[in-house]
Amino acid sequence: MNQARIITLTIDGKHVGARTDETILQIAQENNIFIPTLCHLDGLTSVGSCRLCMVEIEGRNKLFPACITFAIDGMVVFTNSERLTNYRKKILELMFSERNHVCAVCVSNGQCELQSLAEKLGMDHVHYHYRYDNYTIDATHDRFVSDQNRCILCHRCVRVCGEIEGAHTLDVMGRGITARVISDLNQNWGESESCTRCGKCVQVCPTGALSERGRSVAENSKRRQFLPYLTLMRKEDEQ
Repeated sequence: MNQARIITLTIDGKHVGARTDETILQIAQENNIFIPTLCHLDGLTSVGSCRLCMVEIEGRNKLFPACITFAIDGMVVFTNSERLTNYRKKILELMFSERNHVCAVCVSNGQCELQSLAEKLGMDHVHYHYRYDNYTIDATHDRFVSDQNRCILCHRCVRVCGEIEGAHTLDVMGRGITARVISDLNQNWGESESCTRCGKCVQVCPTGALSERGRSVAENSKRRQFLPYLTLMRKEDEQ
């Protein structure tokens, strides 16, 4: 059985200690160093899909996703540079252009992680053409609504449904920007026999893609009191 070793590395000029089983993102968070994320959520498996947490590593030309890159002794990491800022803004712009993220009429306006990151990173306009895809809104569930027009395909809902709730109701159909989250075998959410109606998927959704029924503009507040238990449950599963 491999034992984690204690190592030292440098992040943004700051010398930090870490374990070899920790990712760069975990180490940065432990040392109050901000790295933007959207698909990552403590307690769920990291997949590195949104690419917002990309960092630079000295001696390497390409960028690395901090949430799935493990630290190495002596590593020198940069989390904030002009190159990274430009990449992150372009990623956000692509997310906004791929689907409908008109914040003024969104149930999560003011409480949306995509919106907050755009403000924090200084994204003030989109350079790409909007696709304006028109996905059907699934309002067949008696408690929740799924609006794929606002989905950023972070897969948090899919992971929490499978890894924590164990229902495996939600999954992804298709590939690329045309992929979308579906219920069971692409049937209406309200007709799903596997959905436990727990609502974890709604609470971890970073945007207004999943919401509780009856919510109007800016009323889709998240109740994430259960989130600290995600990490605990995952650790218990791994033991």
